Amino acid sequence: MDQRLPMSRRSLLLGAAALGVPAALVGCGADTPATAPGTSSGGLGTVTIGSNASDEIPKKSLDAVVKGFTQATTKINTVDHNTFQENINRYLKGTPEDVFTWFAGNRMQFFAEQGLATDISDVWQEIGGDYTQAFKDQSTGLDGKQYFVPFTYYPWAVFYRKSVWQEKGYEAPGTLDEFTALARKMKTDGLIPIAFADKDGWPAMGTFDILNMRTNGYDFHISLMGGKESWTDPKVKQVFDTWRGLMEFHQPAPLGRTWQEAGQSLAQKKTGMYLLGMFVAQQFPEADRGDLDFFTFPEINPAYGTDSIDAPIDGYMISAKARNVDGAKALLKHLAQASSQDIATKLDPGTLAASSKADTSGYSALQKRGAELVSKATHIAQFLDRDTRPDFASTVMIPSLQSFVGKPDEVDSLLTSIEKQKVNIFR
Repeated sequence: MDQRLPMSRRSLLLGAAALGVPAALVGCGADTPATAPGTSSGGLGTVTIGSNASDEIPKKSLDAVVKGFTQATTKINTVDHNTFQENINRYLKGTPEDVFTWFAGNRMQFFAEQGLATDISDVWQEIGGDYTQAFKDQSTGLDGKQYFVPFTYYPWAVFYRKSVWQEKGYEAPGTLDEFTALARKMKTDGLIPIAFADKDGWPAMGTFDILNMRTNGYDFHISLMGGKESWTDPKVKQVFDTWRGLMEFHQPAPLGRTWQEAGQSLAQKKTGMYLLGMFVAQQFPEADRGDLDFFTFPEINPAYGTDSIDAPIDGYMISAKARNVDGAKALLKHLAQASSQDIATKLDPGTLAASSKADTSGYSALQKRGAELVSKATHIAQFLDRDTRPDFASTVMIPSLQSFVGKPDEVDSLLTSIEKQKVNIFR
């Protein structure tokens, strides 16, 4: 079942982008730490928030935004990002917080369909004018009701340090052959060409996404994510064959490395480039962020060029078991305000505001380039683990891609295994 809602570049950024359950994830309670207290002057009691913003910069960003919410007292329960994501299903069925951080599109629809999220269509009647139709589509369940408030988003691209490239005379490649030639030159120059990490399981998904969209196009990619194509199709095998050809340029031993560590290697000029989301900027000292730039992954198949990218949308939902629905809805309205998102994008250089009314004049050069990249893309995917069923992503694709990264020569048996598991999950 293809639950993915397509996004056109025009509707996405018409306005803004024109420029084992751990204890911490059990849920709210009296002892939940109040890491971002507001005031209760508005009389809406206490609103609890389950947050996956565990890295330093996103955590500070959320704290700052929530402190501006004065209609209720707020309590944030912050959990390691990967732990939160891996346990979300049991979390929502247990004793979740009122509001929780989550993702747009298929990931939102999946839990809305299971009755684990609260309908916030009434909230959208008030905030709808601040978003493009495409953002609303990505917030809408299969029943036509809204369950999600978009907050920020970020494009995936190939990032590099301008000073290193200027020193070495590197130029952004336009084709896969040019990309390979550049990587080979970097290797000769003593750099590890491509920073790479997959200890957490999801980063390799971004590499698969872009190689598949560049090779087979957006429509095939989304159909594959929806369980409608076979993983043993020669088209899919070609993607892995292409990826295997690039492995010699990847940072070695990626299964023991986090994306943060790979990002730091780019910041430290040990690696030449890194395919990741714009949030890689979080790993750069503030003084060095102006040296960070990117190019979109180059063309592989001329039939599709560079028309598609990943640009995931992050935001907030209300759990079906929320104790304070009125307070939670008031908080979501606060998070939807352009002024709230302006605070977030100022503090977090790797994000862009979802609201069409956000003040993009304060964007850094990198953020302006990111918004431009998204606005020019014909097709925008949400990322592999958001464009497919969460159980397929976590139980099949994470271990499968890690297996490929560890043993890239065993493609045929791997794809056969993925297809068999897919059939059982999507039937």
